Amino acid sequence: MADPRGFLKHTERELPDRRPVDLRLLDWKEVYTDFDKGELQTQASRCMDCGIPFCHNGCPLGNLIPEWNDLVYKDRWRDGIERLHATNNFPEFTGRLCPAPCEASCVLGINQPAVTIKQVEVELIDNAFDKGWVTPVLPAEKTGRSVAVIGSGPAGLAAAQQLTRAGHDVTVFERADRIGGLLRYGIPEFKMEKRHIDRRLAQMEAEGTVFRTGVNVGVDVTVEQLRADFEAVIIAVGSTIGRDLPIPGRELDGIHQAMEFLPQANKIQLGDEVPGQITATGKKVIIIGGGDTGADCLGTSLRQGAESVHQFEIMPRPPMERAESTPWPTYPLMFRVSSAHEEGGERVFSVNTEQFTGADGKVTALKAHEVVMREGRFEKVDGSDFELEADLVLLAMGFVGPEREDFLDKLGVEYDPRGNIKRDDNFAAIGQPGVFVAGDAGRGQSLIVWAIAEGRSAAAAADAFLTGSSDLPTPIYPTQVAQR
Repeated sequence: MADPRGFLKHTERELPDRRPVDLRLLDWKEVYTDFDKGELQTQASRCMDCGIPFCHNGCPLGNLIPEWNDLVYKDRWRDGIERLHATNNFPEFTGRLCPAPCEASCVLGINQPAVTIKQVEVELIDNAFDKGWVTPVLPAEKTGRSVAVIGSGPAGLAAAQQLTRAGHDVTVFERADRIGGLLRYGIPEFKMEKRHIDRRLAQMEAEGTVFRTGVNVGVDVTVEQLRADFEAVIIAVGSTIGRDLPIPGRELDGIHQAMEFLPQANKIQLGDEVPGQITATGKKVIIIGGGDTGADCLGTSLRQGAESVHQFEIMPRPPMERAESTPWPTYPLMFRVSSAHEEGGERVFSVNTEQFTGADGKVTALKAHEVVMREGRFEKVDGSDFELEADLVLLAMGFVGPEREDFLDKLGVEYDPRGNIKRDDNFAAIGQPGVFVAGDAGRGQSLIVWAIAEGRSAAAAADAFLTGSSDLPTPIYPTQVAQR
């Protein structure tokens, strides 16, 4: 283990500084400054010899966290990245974007600030790329079996990389013009610069994975062609139907889903032209939804030069410390401030929007009121009605399932009551031999770390289907699929 007394000598949890707000709002670069290597090793030394590392339970990937903390502390960075890559295909993504349930279940976190697991992770992979240690991993032999992966988000990419390394011929189909799914077009540049995706894709292409962009499976490639050309199919199309707000005035111009707004901003940063771009420049913006997607809309709106931004959340403001309803080692309900929240705007809790109003077909304001939760139901607070001007309203209330018409309905998959694709405990689509489902399409909207874990597990299931058995690791087991 790391320094046995490290957590006693170093009680403070240290993280890299964020760049000053007035500077970072001038660009789209990631918000964090570089972190001193020696300070990182000090933080790694806080990892305890805790006997039962509950961080393993918090991480769906089963990352061997104490081991690579120890290796970083001992300056064995190459061994550390090998240990990390053994369980996680893309630590450069999770290290930047995952909310770190591992840290929430850290044993040290019972009565001290948790170990900076996520920061050690991202520094390990960034150092490995800088040193040239991330190279293609080629299969010992080719199987001659073919697999199609539909969707190129984290679940699809993880499944593709695992299956390619197992020796199969893997083709990834993506209907967008670039690979990456929501990593590419849903996550703003200031949270993860897209160069991190590109350098990983270069490794995957060198390993033999084939990428086909601009292909809408079910339309450009028919379901019949797909099943004829490939012996197994991994569906990793995500959960992309945004939850709507069907209230009076919803038809007015200027009201958009977050995933209409964010991809266009990302395309501009990638050098594309976007005719008729939805932009917050000079506008009064209201974001409905208090989660991560809402925060992404907030940071994007501020960088575009919005006149004002309000972010609405129907739930009450969480407590400053871990709520009693989410005791250790569960992921805590508590008030969090993202980098975007530091930059401006106003967060409004316990509020419900009841109507949009407008003029000449365009939204000009919304009417709302405060709510209180009683016995699991929201009730209006009498006399709390208010009206707020708005030129742009962004709906960031989550997602309700995968899109069906072009591909899934034609394939003939079944759906569960939540609108996700039905699958068995081995990630196989019900009634579709050789078809497997990974990520949000089967699980429902979830975390990037779960997407990667499901991609790895679905790859193992597909490998076993093709060859009779599989040596690929399975981080998610049948009971976890059934209890999702």
